[in-house]
Amino acid sequence: MAPDKLVYMANQIATFFKSQPEGEGVDGVANHISDFWEPRMRKQLFDMIAEGNADFHPLVIKAAPKIRKVKETA
Repeated sequence: MAPDKLVYMANQIATFFKSQPEGEGVDGVANHISDFWEPRMRKQLFDMIAEGNADFHPLVIKAAPKIRKVKETA
């Protein structure tokens, strides 16, 4: 997926949840991405966060440790 599209989608999810108390918002973002994003998208998200060059909403960054990890294939 184009990196800017992935950032846009993640930030839209964060915008939806930002009106909730922070803990609930973080959990909401993490649960939504874990439940609805395919593994390739989640892997790309983790890679982009690790590189530190994407403009993710702070809720996305805070939710990242709670997002279901992608199993490595051998």
